[in-house]
Amino acid sequence: MNWASLYTTQRTGAPERKNTGADLVRNSFQRDYDRIIFSSAFRRLQNKTQVFPLPGAIFVHNRLTHSLEVASVGRSLGKAVGEKIAAKYVDEGQEFTEFYRHELASVIASACLAHDIGNPPFGHSGEDAIRAFFNGLDGDMRSIIHDSLSDNQRKDFEYFEGNSNAFRVLTNSFNEPEPGGYKLTFSTLASLVKYPCASIEGFNKKTGLIATKKSGFFDSEIGTYQQIAKALQIPAKEGYSHVYARHPFVYLTEAADDICYRVIDLEDAHRLHIISLETFMDMFLPFFEQEKEYYKSREYVEKKLAKINDDNQKVQYIRARWIGLMIEKLSDLFMAHEAELLGGTLEKDLLKCLPAGDRALIDRINDFSVKKVYNYKAVVEIEIAGYNVIGGLLKEFIQAVLYPQHTKSGKLIKLVSSQFPVTQDRKNVYQDIQSLLDFIAGMTDLYAIDIYRKITGITIPEIR
Repeated sequence: MNWASLYTTQRTGAPERKNTGADLVRNSFQRDYDRIIFSSAFRRLQNKTQVFPLPGAIFVHNRLTHSLEVASVGRSLGKAVGEKIAAKYVDEGQEFTEFYRHELASVIASACLAHDIGNPPFGHSGEDAIRAFFNGLDGDMRSIIHDSLSDNQRKDFEYFEGNSNAFRVLTNSFNEPEPGGYKLTFSTLASLVKYPCASIEGFNKKTGLIATKKSGFFDSEIGTYQQIAKALQIPAKEGYSHVYARHPFVYLTEAADDICYRVIDLEDAHRLHIISLETFMDMFLPFFEQEKEYYKSREYVEKKLAKINDDNQKVQYIRARWIGLMIEKLSDLFMAHEAELLGGTLEKDLLKCLPAGDRALIDRINDFSVKKVYNYKAVVEIEIAGYNVIGGLLKEFIQAVLYPQHTKSGKLIKLVSSQFPVTQDRKNVYQDIQSLLDFIAGMTDLYAIDIYRKITGITIPEIR
């Protein structure tokens, strides 16, 4: 791969050589950002769980606020790296310099903005609930699905992945005649696919490839990703059917998310009085101990903290300084690993490229978060609720697809938005189940609970 071929203004659903037209206000990549932020799928993230249950008396992050913050960090990473690339390759021409100096930041911000747009309700437990349902099928329902689907199609459901679903949400037109979905640039879409791998070849850490850690596109979107890979000259991995090298920009999108959730989940835990200020400080202040520049040193940070009265403001100050430090370190690491990035051989994320001392501190945060945050009682309760609600919805709606002769089946399908066409034809089992997952995964937490209560008779709907 080379930096000059890794960006394009070509969009999904558009002719290959279409002139995108002049826009004196926005470039092509800023349009991507605007299309995402004004979409209904993005707005629905405001009522999807990040970690802690919503809503509450104390504000905590939801998927929308998290995505906005990741986009902010991603823009800074893109700007820092873009300046370095433009400065290093001064003879590549005006278009090259313009993109890396001014437009890469928008590409990374857009990818970050959309990185969670495919996640179902109830956080990661929503993904687990979908996987558990399809892996737990038995009897006639299991036979019908297994006989109707290819192995890869079946793995799309048994290993349902929010990353793959985000790619589908952004590129699929669903029931609309105009192709291309959101019609985003290939550059933005490629920067979003963390695991460029089909479901059947994914979820396999033994390969040593970062691409096969999970999956990045469903069977139905393989052709779309192939088109993007060809245009951007992203190489396929030898010995696999549908596994590709990561686009280098993905590492920046991933880094922005990694930076944010590690500090922000603990910031939320502090606001909820799950952890103390002292614990928060103990987690993040050690990162500043080895900084030689005084204004980045622990001494300077502690001096500034001493002048702040409110504990929440102290946490916010540490968060801001730590994010700034990580942006600087990871943008430098990106360039330090340039050869591996362009060769498609960097098989670890940028955080794992940090010096041993910093990696140990990151591991400490990870371990603490698992023990004290992600297994906190209220978090576990919302995860269990997610299993029951999503599992219950899937049971009702999948039965309606597979057994259309039942009176109840026709009534249930009427509840599915016309945006997600369901034929109830055995020839279209894969497409019908995908439509149901499009419908369910797109729900907010509250809507999923509401419709689950109504179709199971827990709540009797009022006539309005």
